[in-house]
Amino acid sequence: QVQLVESGGGLVQAGGSLRLSCAASRSIFSFNRMGWYRQAPAKQREFVASIFSGGSTNYADSVKGRFTISRDNAKNTVYLQMNSLKPEDTATYYCNAMGGREYWGKGTLVTVSS
Repeated sequence: QVQLVESGGGLVQAGGSLRLSCAASRSIFSFNRMGWYRQAPAKQREFVASIFSGGSTNYADSVKGRFTISRDNAKNTVYLQMNSLKPEDTATYYCNAMGGREYWGKGTLVTVSS
């Protein structure tokens, strides 16, 4: 059973930065795609960013230019660098991995105060 463990969430003021980490319990080479999603209170979960095994990335329009997804294969970890944070970025952020089947972490809460 694969485990994805997110960390790095917290409270930050608008304009600030956070870096989220997603540590996988097995080599991330085995995943075709890894990504981040978020869910704000009373809203549906939405796509934030993804990175494929070949290194290509995709971003939601709402975070382009502010967030960067990256991976460290040696550490089996995917990161989400979040800059210029806005109150509307407040949400629980979930790590996702696709490789044969889909896996989800339990999430880490990001709160951006105005």
